[in-house]
Amino acid sequence: MNKNILIVDDDEDLSAILSEMLENYGYRVDCADSGTRAFEMLSEHTYHLILLDINLPETTGFELLKELRTVSNVPVIFASARTSETDRITGFDIGGDDYLPKPYSMQELLSRVNALMRRAYDFSEEEKVITFGNVSVNITARTVTKNGQAVSLSLKEFDLLAFLCQHKNTAITKEKLISGVWGAFSLVEPSTLTVHIRWLREKLEDDPAKPKYIKTIYKVGYALEDLL
Repeated sequence: MNKNILIVDDDEDLSAILSEMLENYGYRVDCADSGTRAFEMLSEHTYHLILLDINLPETTGFELLKELRTVSNVPVIFASARTSETDRITGFDIGGDDYLPKPYSMQELLSRVNALMRRAYDFSEEEKVITFGNVSVNITARTVTKNGQAVSLSLKEFDLLAFLCQHKNTAITKEKLISGVWGAFSLVEPSTLTVHIRWLREKLEDDPAKPKYIKTIYKVGYALEDLL
């Protein structure tokens, strides 16, 4: 069954990044850059979830959702740089199902989309487990084991590891890692990424000073290598 998502955001660069990521995980994605275009697409297609910004040309996400709720209960996640308590409460009061402040990580967005899809439609999510060496990473359950023993990771450590796992044996730029883990257009410094890489090596590599799997790619970024 197709799982269709509509992104309503006038930031075309961000919408393109989100579309690519969601499509890589099996979703079909359309984008609208205004409330008018959103209603046109909603009249032409069926969507299972809407990712909605608040600040839009001609209207607001709040007004769009109020009108939408008169005819549809499709799940809606607000994704906005407006993060005040008043905005969050308004979003929920008028029928929003979740509220994600910008900037956000791609992994967090994906987790929230998957969770809302499961709650709303009982879509089952196939368990995804990636292994390298003596390490097993359950992307679905967000658990990690080394030699069969559980490894405790922080939220961002896991998000970073999951991103590397999902691009295994591929050199990833520091910019792409920061965008994917901390959020598109976030202000995180490269040094923060470096520290998190070091923490992952300390927890997962047998010899963190000579990493076998989490490799630094000179003048590019990092890669999770498992070529055996």
